[in-house]
Amino acid sequence: MEDIQIHIPAKNNSGLSRVEKLRALFDRKLAGLLILLLLSLAFGALIAYQGVVAGAGILGLMFGPPALYCIVAYPEFGITVLLLMAYLLFFIGRLGVNFPLGTVMDGIQGMLILGFFIHQKTRPDWKVFKGPISVMILIWIGFNLIQVANPSAESRLAWVYTIRAVAIVMLTYFVFMYQIRTVSFLRFLLKLWLGLALFAALYAYKQEYIGFSAAEDAWLNSEGVADLLFIAGRWRKFSIFSDPVAFSYNMVVSSIICIALLTFVKKIWQKIVLVLMLVLFFSSMLFSGTRGAYVLIPAAMVLFVILRINRQVLIFSAVGALFFVFLIFVPTTNSNIVRFQTAFKPNDDISFQARKNNQKRIQPYILTHPIGGGLGATGAWGQRFAPNSYLANFPPDSGYVRVAVELGWVGLFLFCLLMFLILKEGINNYFLIKNPELKTYCLAMLLVVFAYNVGNYPQEALVQFPSNIYFYLAAAIINITRMIDEREQTKR
Repeated sequence: MEDIQIHIPAKNNSGLSRVEKLRALFDRKLAGLLILLLLSLAFGALIAYQGVVAGAGILGLMFGPPALYCIVAYPEFGITVLLLMAYLLFFIGRLGVNFPLGTVMDGIQGMLILGFFIHQKTRPDWKVFKGPISVMILIWIGFNLIQVANPSAESRLAWVYTIRAVAIVMLTYFVFMYQIRTVSFLRFLLKLWLGLALFAALYAYKQEYIGFSAAEDAWLNSEGVADLLFIAGRWRKFSIFSDPVAFSYNMVVSSIICIALLTFVKKIWQKIVLVLMLVLFFSSMLFSGTRGAYVLIPAAMVLFVILRINRQVLIFSAVGALFFVFLIFVPTTNSNIVRFQTAFKPNDDISFQARKNNQKRIQPYILTHPIGGGLGATGAWGQRFAPNSYLANFPPDSGYVRVAVELGWVGLFLFCLLMFLILKEGINNYFLIKNPELKTYCLAMLLVVFAYNVGNYPQEALVQFPSNIYFYLAAAIINITRMIDEREQTKR
């Protein structure tokens, strides 16, 4: 009779068998597993009954706190998120995200400002508040803050909604000045800028030759939009931006950056890439039908030639000028080119004449109101909070006119002084910087600021994302390049 053998599981060094270890592990983790199971069921039920909104909310709860921490603790990450969101804000909104994305932008900027003060504890550097640009920005913010007590203002709520677009956005200048400290990060930011612009240009081509998405069609068919965007039997393209003006101006400044970088890069493939991007940016800009944008590149090139006058630049400029002259006078039936040509014949432009008449009509009001009619008195906020006021239905159609109407001739003087100081610092820094790469970046940003200032006359160039954020990034880089160059010269 054979002996019956019973297998006894081997025990490890702790004296427990494998089965016993698994049972002990399960007992220890049972509570956690049950919680995970309940959470999974709850999340599944929420998504099933509430749809995408609940899913987005759950993702926000999961990833929001870590993202906020990273924005504060890792400023380079935070700046990257800010620039990405500023560029893609309206594109994300048209995907069906039913959430106040403007508030998200305020939150990101607020976290960056908080991070700025926290980092001052370990790396104190209050010099960012010195210098003519910094002082003038603080004066400008202060002037906007005291507008809450403007006796001519029809609504205080309009001020509340408008001040954040002024104060918070302008404070990012100091964040950029403090946190952007290396050439490598500058290179990354310019690559990010051009990469986002390339996506926008390609998306405009998609709108032109393939068509609009369902969400875009719904927006175009909403009240009042067709009157502005449907001209001569064609839709003006806006790509991923809020409107054709924002799209065209961003294509202009991206083109200008490419032109500036062409004077520095040495490798053939880099020159080819920049030229191809320049062609894409310029051609897609024509789809916008924004005549005010068409004159910005020639205007910026005048300053470019003055600052970098040499044989190579003169040849390039002459070729560019001939190309523009050809586009202006060539007979064509292409509606985009026809609209481009009318930009250089303002006396034949009905809309230009209407703007001139509006400006003439409002001049007596500006002269008799030295501090204006109050922040947010015109445009959407004026119509919302003081619809029966004199300024509510006045179309400013110009960044400078809006400033003059809302903040008076005193505000217009301060604003123009701020713009003058930025341009002055840019020109001075360009001639003082020794490093050729940093010198090129300074030149590119100087031309961007100049183009935005020229474009701020026929349109409101600095009020909408991403232009408002990127303008102060450009203004900051003008000084950052000088600061980095001085550190390099000191080390030598």
